[in-house]
Amino acid sequence: MAGDGSTPSTARRVRKGGQRAPTFAALDLGTNNCRLLIAERAGDSFRVVDSYSRIVRLGEGLNATGKLSDAAMNRAFEALSVCSDRIKKNKVSKVRCIGTQACRVAENGGQFAKAVKAKTGLSLEIISPKEEAKLALIGSWDLIDTSRDFTLVVDIGGGSTELSWVDANAARSRGVAGCMKRPPILGWGSFPIGVVTLSEAFPEDGADWYEQLVQYVVDLLSEHDSATRFGALFQKGRGQLLGTSGTVTSLAAVHLGLDRYVRSAVDGTWVSFEEMVAAREKLRLATPDERAQIPCIGADRADLVLAGCAILDAIWRLWPSERLRAADRGLREGVLLGLMQDSGGSKRRRRSKRKKSPAKTGVGQSESSETHDG
Repeated sequence: MAGDGSTPSTARRVRKGGQRAPTFAALDLGTNNCRLLIAERAGDSFRVVDSYSRIVRLGEGLNATGKLSDAAMNRAFEALSVCSDRIKKNKVSKVRCIGTQACRVAENGGQFAKAVKAKTGLSLEIISPKEEAKLALIGSWDLIDTSRDFTLVVDIGGGSTELSWVDANAARSRGVAGCMKRPPILGWGSFPIGVVTLSEAFPEDGADWYEQLVQYVVDLLSEHDSATRFGALFQKGRGQLLGTSGTVTSLAAVHLGLDRYVRSAVDGTWVSFEEMVAAREKLRLATPDERAQIPCIGADRADLVLAGCAILDAIWRLWPSERLRAADRGLREGVLLGLMQDSGGSKRRRRSKRKKSPAKTGVGQSESSETHDG
């Protein structure tokens, strides 16, 4: 997780006839990070061709002013220009660039999106919290464990936290295509707290600071009806947690004692409640400078990670589980799978039309989402 998080392009697959396999790109501009994935289809999944990640802190100071600052936007423009160059270099067939909480709530979010287009050529789509939660589920659906009835998908971002209570068996049985058409989300909530906004609102100070932070988040989350709808079910051991955020993967890496962040070691790993508490305490009892020296935390996360821990602690109190599964995947992967599904679907429809006669045919109706607009 040190550096810019970029990886070099790998050798591209070549189709029969000498044609290159099409590539797809997903860009996620969040409150804290700018992240890009470029991939090609590999069966029902994909193979990463190139990736890039940079902390830009787009939402820095947003709570106080209601606007994206010039400095924050300039950091984002710089990172987005790098992403644009990589997209062009890899001759991407389809791309989707999304903005989340900071862009949603900022008074100048729309103006910023127009400036992104003018400066980088990228079309930034500011998505709703519901769409964000759905994409996080789709990106991590194959890590959902069916030994419990329900899975709480936790996405702790820089400016907001999205929670989705999912029918575990339905998610696994429907697969990517089925989850896209009809996400098995039984309950959903978006909360205006993230690692950046919470850290700015409650600067680290005093022995009781962390517990006050946790209690603040507990009080906020408790106002949502899912605290009563699903809390009792988790108390009875019928639910598990799946964390898709940097907070979760960082804590998992600390628990594993990694000298450097290794995605393959973290993604999909199970961490018990006791093990997660031990990793959190290691961070909580350290000074900011000491946290910055811990492998897989570093200077960029040292002042934010405890806010993420507090959000996770609050979630765990309201929806307890024996263990949590860490997912180094989520929104970007959901976007990629969606792009590939749409691309494959279009080709299948074209082939189908060529085989049929010109006569009118019936049009099937797809299932609507249980809790999403589409």
